[in-house]
Amino acid sequence: MNIVILAAGQGKRMHSNLPKVLHPLAGKALVSHVIDTARSLSPRSLCIVYGHGGDAVRSALAAPDLSWALQEPQLGTGHAVRQALPCLDGQGTTLVLYGDVPLIRAETLHRLVHAAADGLAVLTVELADPQGYGRIVRNAAGQVVRIVEQKDASADEKKIREINTGIMAMPTARLGEWLGRLSSDNAQNEYYLTDVVGMAVEAGLPVRTASPEHEWEVLGVNSKVQLAELERIAQRTGAERLMEQGVRLADPARIDVRGELRCGRDVFIDVNCVFEGEVVLDEAVEVGPNCVLKNARIGAGTRLAAFTHIEDAVVGADGMIGPFARLRPGTELAEDVHVGNFVEIKKSTIAAHSKANHLAYIGDATIGSRVNVGAGTITCNYDGANKHRTIIEDDAFIGSDTQLVAPVTVGRGATLGAGTTLTKDAPPDSLTISRARQTSITGWKRPVKAGR
Repeated sequence: MNIVILAAGQGKRMHSNLPKVLHPLAGKALVSHVIDTARSLSPRSLCIVYGHGGDAVRSALAAPDLSWALQEPQLGTGHAVRQALPCLDGQGTTLVLYGDVPLIRAETLHRLVHAAADGLAVLTVELADPQGYGRIVRNAAGQVVRIVEQKDASADEKKIREINTGIMAMPTARLGEWLGRLSSDNAQNEYYLTDVVGMAVEAGLPVRTASPEHEWEVLGVNSKVQLAELERIAQRTGAERLMEQGVRLADPARIDVRGELRCGRDVFIDVNCVFEGEVVLDEAVEVGPNCVLKNARIGAGTRLAAFTHIEDAVVGADGMIGPFARLRPGTELAEDVHVGNFVEIKKSTIAAHSKANHLAYIGDATIGSRVNVGAGTITCNYDGANKHRTIIEDDAFIGSDTQLVAPVTVGRGATLGAGTTLTKDAPPDSLTISRARQTSITGWKRPVKAGR
């Protein structure tokens, strides 16, 4: 099978400098959804017909399994497929898809290709309001004889509710001849791919139809309004899949997955959470409201409290993170690590059973097991030009409001007194403290404003 994806349109109604097919839906470009579905069918060749914003489209989608055909100018769907002919294997079936129809399912396309085994097949659907779509014209025996576009349809033809989705499968061996016979003598002065249906009928080939299970599979995007509508459909169907797999969602209408989310058993996700890239939630993970996770793995039994942000990080089992915690790229937490409110961690590892519960910044650090990081602690990892590492060994206790000026090491079992500014290594099993001696001045009075 050959697959041709038409992606040359400008999308004027999007009112955007970004080519229409590159607008994001559920975390990836519209056309990327179509390409992924096409790949699942294992085609011999996969050709993208591009035009408007060509360099941007090719750059964004570059992959070794894709071939490219430039359509310039854009003179209709038939003209577009004609540009792809040099990319196609000459045998078998050619399936035509659209880069702005992102939710088409592989199961539907399998049925369509099967229907075209010895002829041509069109994906159709019946709409209560078919306004704007090409109509499927059948004879008295119910056989498809042609497709008529809205602008060329008669009054009676406009009453037909079965519409052409544009997705077709046809014999590749006939395609070159049919496309060469297309005419632009119509209301839009374009070469319609749908005209090959009449040619197939003339040739005595069977013309069959198949229909999607869901109407939303064939909805296209021509405006930001339609893009938002499809985003909600994509998110709702994704939420339903998660729940069918055993995930408990507080509200399936208030979750956004902009990538791939994999969940173990008994996962709970509260409202307004966003998952980007590749996120894995192991068994019994609980995600509180308004959390954002990007390219993260969360270990079994861990609880993420509200407003936690995690990016390019790994959290071990049975942890407690947040609320208002931020784990930045390069963070790796072992099991039973507690990271509390307004704690930021970047490019650091923290071993098992350690905790930083309040108002801390930990950057470029290696922290051992059973370490307590007090409130207000920061690792001073940047000297204005280079980053340096802080090492805190097992069982250390870091008092509140401590500054660790890297590079520096806190030995095993060491204690740093509150308010310490550590500029040299702290020996193990010792108390290290640096602060001005406390002094009380008896009889001292505050100054007052003149005239009082």
